[in-house]
Amino acid sequence: MFSDIRGLNVRTYARMLTVVVLALCSIHSGYGQTCTEGFAYDRRARVCVDIDECRTVPDACRGDMQCVNQNGGYLCIPRGLYNQPTYPRGGEGGGGGAGRSQATYPDTSLGFPEPDSYPLQPPPGPPVAPSYPVVSRSAPCLLGYTLAEDGTCRDMDECETDSHQCNPTQVCINTAGGYTCSCTEGYWLVGGQCQDIDECRYGYCQQLCANVPGSYSCSCNPGFLLNPDSRTCQDVDECEDNPCAHGCFNTYGSYMCSCEEGFELASDGTTCNDLDECGFSEFLCQHRCVNTPGSFQCHCPAGYYLYEDGRSCEDINECETGNNTCTTAQVCFNFQGGYTCLDLLKCDPPYVELSDNQCMCSAENPACRDRPFTILYRHMDLSSGRSVPADIFQMQATTRYPGAFYIFQIKGPGNEGREFYMRQTSNVSATLVLSRPIKGPRELVLDLEMVTVNNVINFRGSSIIRLTIYVSEHPY
Repeated sequence: MFSDIRGLNVRTYARMLTVVVLALCSIHSGYGQTCTEGFAYDRRARVCVDIDECRTVPDACRGDMQCVNQNGGYLCIPRGLYNQPTYPRGGEGGGGGAGRSQATYPDTSLGFPEPDSYPLQPPPGPPVAPSYPVVSRSAPCLLGYTLAEDGTCRDMDECETDSHQCNPTQVCINTAGGYTCSCTEGYWLVGGQCQDIDECRYGYCQQLCANVPGSYSCSCNPGFLLNPDSRTCQDVDECEDNPCAHGCFNTYGSYMCSCEEGFELASDGTTCNDLDECGFSEFLCQHRCVNTPGSFQCHCPAGYYLYEDGRSCEDINECETGNNTCTTAQVCFNFQGGYTCLDLLKCDPPYVELSDNQCMCSAENPACRDRPFTILYRHMDLSSGRSVPADIFQMQATTRYPGAFYIFQIKGPGNEGREFYMRQTSNVSATLVLSRPIKGPRELVLDLEMVTVNNVINFRGSSIIRLTIYVSEHPY
């Protein structure tokens, strides 16, 4: 910064010393502030204070140059000029002694005196090359500025000239009269080094976050789509792509498939398998269950129709519908699941026809002496496997005689398995009871006898109801 000062007079150099390089510090609140070169930030006082480079910078001035600290910088001047002693002439003061008095220094606050004002002036030495910077004779500029050709001071772009002291991890930002070392976006200054900021720790992303050097990347869970702000996620309506075989219900971040009635969701969660309702219970249909896609159908056996509930079977009365094969000479008798054609009654001798369903053997006929007086023909149907015990038929005396009593019993074949018995309910009546279940189809003929006993007139006689029972094939 200085030219060879030996060829300058003291007054001219004194003027040059009055030029002080000043730098303004950048004062901001907070802990992460920086100051321009030559200043350091005092966190307690929150101001930029001057750095004494003469103490902190090793070998700030070289050779015989003296370091002089300035506000925001320092100067290097010759030691002899800065600390120049004065020698009084002999005989003056101190009793006219010939020796030199103690050295004194010029008062630089009043400017440097002319060289001829000193009583003792050392002889000038031979000119030598200076070991310090050369100072131009033009007006110097503040630190951070350089003298332009037009004589004005222009800002020195330390960042462009690469004369800054930012470390490789920092970015140099030129300022008026200085520069600032900063970090790029995504980094912060830690111990003089720029370190990556882990943005994921601060919840920048709504769902998934991946930290990358100097930045971060947001992503979404399956079922979501990243919004244009690259941070938040929105739900994806998967149902718009029809992923389900039947029904689709969109949920937050996913979806659910549903199946129509009669189907169940498969293990893949999207397709539907037919539900075999018939395998759930054997009582779903009264007769037979047939599985269909998504449903089932109940079928009934021949002689039945499907009831309006879709499950029960009802007997078809072929005798009423006319859907039978009986002739006009026959009588159609309907039973559960079928029908039969009955021929007209023919009484075997010695019985004679009393009505269309009754034969009589007259007491006046000697052949009828040990035979039942009347035989009444009746027919009934019985469901297969009917629960027991069950009252199925009632028998009662139609004529009552004074002093007589009645005995009811099952006579003849037809009850070899003892499925039936008679239970007398009064003096003149009895009930036929089913004691064991009977599996059909089967046709049984029972002779139910009512014996009349009158001891007053010494009379004993009987009447028979010949009951034909048609047991159906099915229990309904």
